[in-house]
Amino acid sequence: MLKKGEKKKKSIIREALSWIVYVALIFGLVYFVVNYVGESTEVRGDSMYPALNDGDQLIIDMISYQFSDPKRFDVIVFPFQYQEDTYYIKRIIGLPGETVQIEDGVIYINGEVLEESYGYEEIKNPGLASAGITLGEQEYFVLGDNRNDSTDSREPSVGNISREQIIGKAVFRVWPFDAVGFIQ
Repeated sequence: MLKKGEKKKKSIIREALSWIVYVALIFGLVYFVVNYVGESTEVRGDSMYPALNDGDQLIIDMISYQFSDPKRFDVIVFPFQYQEDTYYIKRIIGLPGETVQIEDGVIYINGEVLEESYGYEEIKNPGLASAGITLGEQEYFVLGDNRNDSTDSREPSVGNISREQIIGKAVFRVWPFDAVGFIQ
């Protein structure tokens, strides 16, 4: 038989151990997500303004594209092919098999005006898309939201993005604190 003081002591120890296990599980889950499911990255530059700003800290979902295809307007991360350890973050505009053309500042997909509200301003330079670009089976056309201050699929240095180049989808902003939330 335990005395009242001994019962209370065991209860406190049990409570403390359960909190330690709980905290260890949370840290383990965070470690797993950051290293195997998602990755953190920092936005450099203003090409995605106003959706994303220079210095924003993001979580990139690296697993969902293993089970589903990227969709129009997803914000994706991919490597810049001409500079090691440099990654671009852009919005998907054109999907595989579509023809993308930019004429008089307007984006056309298969000859139809693209209804979207992500562009910060009217496009001044259509670049490669002025004559129309037909995307291959596994190719995507991407633009920065700050259309006149973005190096994207309109430029030969970027061009169309292949499915295998896509690292993941930007899903959550963790910094700055006043802008924490899911990315649209």
